[in-house]
Amino acid sequence: MTAIGIHGCNGRMGRELARAIEAAGATLAGGTDAGDDPAPLARAAQVLVDFSAPAALPAHLAAARAAGTPLLIGTTGLTAAHHQLIDAAAADIAILQTGNTSLGVTLLARLVHQAAAKLGSDWDIEIVETHHRHKVDAPSGTALLLGEAAAAGRGSRLAEVRVDSRAGLTGARAEGTIGFASLRGGSVIGDHTVVFAGEGERIELSHLAQDRSTFAHGAIRAAQWLVGRAPGRYRMADVLGL
Repeated sequence: MTAIGIHGCNGRMGRELARAIEAAGATLAGGTDAGDDPAPLARAAQVLVDFSAPAALPAHLAAARAAGTPLLIGTTGLTAAHHQLIDAAAADIAILQTGNTSLGVTLLARLVHQAAAKLGSDWDIEIVETHHRHKVDAPSGTALLLGEAAAAGRGSRLAEVRVDSRAGLTGARAEGTIGFASLRGGSVIGDHTVVFAGEGERIELSHLAQDRSTFAHGAIRAAQWLVGRAPGRYRMADVLGL
């Protein structure tokens, strides 16, 4: 049985992960929360799953790297500096970093990439995401993941075409841009829709998460897949062979 350690074990996702580990027939190697030393857990686990906070990621990466333990990162709100640290650690250990561990979202991202590649730049792309009132980052990691898929389908980089908000007299929509709209309220787990709007027609690709366990089950499947992999950065698409 795979021994899986959880960073952020007392959070909403941490508790779901613990239940998913048992359901998957794996073993919980332990967990850490804010202020805990991550090194002992990194040595005890065969693979680590991190759903904690961006501020904790550098220490978690260092501990995993020192122990030679693969790491799945599901924490969102990461900066360019965090990604540089991930790149450096991936030289020594296997790391899967994703904005969403749902298998359905992973497939959705592939469909978004294909649609963006086939439709011309005169089709406008807008991404709408809705989450519960407690979510602290916007746009969501999943929305950005879908935006990156759309941009890649068009042969561009999301950073060059991303529009996060519109207010006032913004002028006409610039061709080729990808817009984001973030809604927050209630207890919504996570709804995402990618809108492709053309002249006289519209395509909408959506994923609605009805239970947080969806992400936990996907994360455990990905964590088990990560064990024994060569050092490097991996994606959820690799888990599905996409």
